[in-house]
This record gives sequence, structure tokens and C-alpha cells, in this order.
Amino acid sequence: MVESNNINKLDLNLLKIFESIYQEQNMSRTAEALHITPSAVSHALKRLREALNDPLFVRSNNQMLPTSACQRMAPLIIDNLSRLRQILQHWGNFVPATSQHHFRLGLHYALEPSILPRLSALLSKAAPNTSFASIKIERANLTRALAAGHIDVAFDVALPIKPPVLHKKLLSDEFSVMMRASHPLANNLSTASYLVARHIGVSNRPSGAAVEDILLQQQGLVRQINIRCQNFHAAKTIVAESDLLLTIPHRLAVQLIAETESSTNVTLVDLPLNLAALETHLYWHMQTEQDEALSWFRQQIESLFTEGF
Repeated sequence: MVESNNINKLDLNLLKIFESIYQEQNMSRTAEALHITPSAVSHALKRLREALNDPLFVRSNNQMLPTSACQRMAPLIIDNLSRLRQILQHWGNFVPATSQHHFRLGLHYALEPSILPRLSALLSKAAPNTSFASIKIERANLTRALAAGHIDVAFDVALPIKPPVLHKKLLSDEFSVMMRASHPLANNLSTASYLVARHIGVSNRPSGAAVEDILLQQQGLVRQINIRCQNFHAAKTIVAESDLLLTIPHRLAVQLIAETESSTNVTLVDLPLNLAALETHLYWHMQTEQDEALSWFRQQIESLFTEGF
């Protein structure tokens, strides 16, 4: 049983050493990583063991392996240390030219090729010491992820989101149809032929309708999905070698064709029916509205679209 008095007296610097031992699984590498002596690491581990009443790590050959209790609690401790660092990074004035802030952008993988290279180039000039991570979005948990600080902002399709999450539309894109260049429907795609054709759907979810299918269903229309895959690169390759049709946002399609060698094998045609344009929004939590660093980061993302996307 852990004594509450021991926890109240616990030196929080010990948690940094705990984090490193857990990650390195080696005392010597921990000492090197933290620029302290091995004896200091050993002493810190002894104090932690006494405070938490648990061995925490057991030696196996050259490794320090976590106990079952340590394995259970370490991810929670490390996650909270990361969040604490994020909070402290927000302290004081944000100066882009010298800041070492780390930004976390919730982003669908299909949008990474369009967004990340331009965002990287922008930040390398305006804030060269900052860094950022692109993190997979779980739409059902978007509000929670923003509130907990797991992501700073998110960029995704229009979602039924209410305060405390705020949002702003940045992009509106029409759908096009990608098909094999020699496809029989390349020059005469109609609504009727589109609906009876065989289609490929793209989604990283195991089930559920894609955005375009939801829009079709709202008009009482249904198409036949013969293949479902997880990314548009794979879908394009399949389309180039089959009679399947791929319905895809136009800007994404243009970029996908431009960056692949087999671009001459496929063609883009207009969608032969009226579907609502696909809107993409920027999302952030109300509690970060006045945060200097995150306000600046949102402005940089917005600038990617105001300058022409």
C-alpha cells in the first residue's frame, strides 16, 4: 500500500528518470540520455521504489523490465508528464522565431500529402525550431481529444460539432470520378450508368458508409461498392487496372494523379449528378481560443488556404 505522505513528498524530478528508465529499459542509457551519472539514476530509482512500495523494474540480462504494476501505471504517468510539458510550453509570450513548441494536428491520412509538405515549409521559415505531429483522428472522440490536449487542432470534413469545440470552414471541394483512361464510360458517363457501375470505396473504418454514399443516400440513390480499401493510392492503382469507378474529391484526385507514375492510365470526369460539395473545417477547443501559440498555429493553417489551395 502506498503511503499518501510519501506521495506528497515525492520529488517530481524522479518521474523524469522513471520515464526514461521505462523507455530505455537500461540504467546506463538513461544516465546518458539525461546527462547524469549512473549512481544518480540508481539513487532515484531507490527513492521511487520506497515511495511507491514497488520494485518498479527487475533486471533481466542488460534490461530493466517493468513489473506488472509499473506496466499498468507507466503509460498514464508518461502521458500526464507529456501534457504537463505542453502546458508549460504555453507559459509566457509565444515568439515563433525562437519557440521550440511542439504542435499536434489531428488529420485524416488522405489529407496528409496535401497539407503536411506546405505546412512544413511554412513553419520552417516562420518558426524553424518548432515541430509538429500529424495524429489520426477518431471522430467520435474529437471533443475529448481536443479537451484533453491530445491534439491541438483538427482538420477534417464537416462534422456535427457543438461548443466547447469551435470550427471554421477552410475548404469546399466538388467530387469527381476517376476511371481507367480506356474505360467505356470515359466519354459518356451518365447518372444511370454511374449508379449501375461497379465502384471502389475508400475508408479506414471497418464498416459504415463513406461521405459520398451518405450524400447519395440523402437523395434516395445507392451505388454498388465492389471493393473497399483504406487509402486512395491503392484505390487509384486498382482503378487503373479495372473497370471500377472511384468517386473522389477533385483537388485530392488532381494531386494523386500528379504524384504517381501511372497518371496516364487514369482520367477524371465530372460527377454526373449533383452532390453537395465536401467541406473541410478546422476544429479547436474553446479553452485554447486565447492561447498565443495555438492561435498562431491556427492562423498558419488558415493561411495555406487563403493563399490558394
